[in-house]
Amino acid sequence: MSKKDSKEEIQEELSEEKLTTEETAEEKEPEIELTEEERLSQELAEQKDKFIRLYSEFENFRRRTAKEKVDIVMNASESLIKELLPVVDDFERAQHSFDNAKDIEAIKEGVELIFGKLKRTLESKGLKPMEAKETDFDAELHECITQFDGGEDKKGKVIDEVEKGYYLNDKVIRYAKVVVGS
Repeated sequence: MSKKDSKEEIQEELSEEKLTTEETAEEKEPEIELTEEERLSQELAEQKDKFIRLYSEFENFRRRTAKEKVDIVMNASESLIKELLPVVDDFERAQHSFDNAKDIEAIKEGVELIFGKLKRTLESKGLKPMEAKETDFDAELHECITQFDGGEDKKGKVIDEVEKGYYLNDKVIRYAKVVVGS
């Protein structure tokens, strides 16, 4: 063999090794891409799982709060009713005593006591009567039923209160029906 042939053989071997190395490198790159792709798809799956769990948790929270809200609305007046039951009992006893009572003053006093108890119970829940008589007419608080000539000094003032107005915790829940001077 000549030097030329051996040189060529060595070059061929080197190029074959180079090709094998390049092929191996190419084969490894797709593996790296696959691993990168797998890693990304694994991250995506984890994010989807977190999202689904968070969404489910939020839906459960929303359902639970909606149910609690319905329960609150349904049972909101429970404490008021419980406090009014003794007043109802007193009225029932008073009704039974109307048949046998001969003293009108005693009946009148009993009804006044029951009415006082009812007022105290409602006031303890935040109900306050509105003072309208002899005040300036205010459309935010009063509902004018009619106007009546009351003279120059009564113009724009509430002359009479037909139906009392009420506040519940400083919010008007019923406007006072009034007669206004013109």
